[in-house]
Amino acid sequence: MQNARRLTILSLGAGVQSTTLALMAAHGEITPMPDCAIFSDTQWEPKAVYEHLAWLRSPNVLPFPVHVVTQGNIRQAIIGRRNTTGGRFAAIPWWTINPDGTAGMGRRQCSSEYKLTPIMHDVRSLLGVGPRGYISPGSVEVLLGISRDEAQRMRAPRQKYMVNRYPLIELGMTRQDCLNWLRRRDYPTPPKSACIGCPFHSDAMWREMKANRPDEWADAVLADRQLRQGDARGMRATEYMHQARVPLDEVDLTLDTRQGDLFGNECEGMCGV
Repeated sequence: MQNARRLTILSLGAGVQSTTLALMAAHGEITPMPDCAIFSDTQWEPKAVYEHLAWLRSPNVLPFPVHVVTQGNIRQAIIGRRNTTGGRFAAIPWWTINPDGTAGMGRRQCSSEYKLTPIMHDVRSLLGVGPRGYISPGSVEVLLGISRDEAQRMRAPRQKYMVNRYPLIELGMTRQDCLNWLRRRDYPTPPKSACIGCPFHSDAMWREMKANRPDEWADAVLADRQLRQGDARGMRATEYMHQARVPLDEVDLTLDTRQGDLFGNECEGMCGV
């Protein structure tokens, strides 16, 4: 039996693009109005992200609810040496040195495990459908905050019941256009949304954290050290948080080494999936 209800959700990362998308919807510039926004919490976001999220959820900001969902604490998973499925491989794609001295990189599962999975659980709850229940194709429209300059991130959803939509791209808006839209309306500038210990941070982001957020820098340094302590999850390769593949507090951050490309070093909503 097919479910009759249709749902429009907004994937909220609380960064620039998804914040702009949510506020544009609140102004009626994006239709239809979402039934809700969903923020997937890795429980290792910067303090500024949680403060911005609290503002978005405060009265008279958005006319639709913001659900906060989580699949667990990704920081604790580093200590516990487990991913969310109980496996011993890392959910986060750390930079590695293999036993033969060659450089490598771990599997990237964090977006799927800590972002997409809890969103899908919430969607099923909203539809009143159990874990194995059937959802008819196209039942859920997902509004994603991806701008024109990030068009390479567009892709079809893995689930047939979801339809991804990119309103910012439909409007031809770039990330800078989003910032301009926010400033014209005197909205606060959102912080960059990414885990404290994200291996895709640029050196500029690490420098900013070290200079302005010493507690978060210390936490990242400790987490990086813990990657190589104990049994290291039985990994043959040695893992590092920074592309230089040395302990984070020993990296020369003045070199501006370009690390990866996390879409402008920002993890918005369903990044990477």
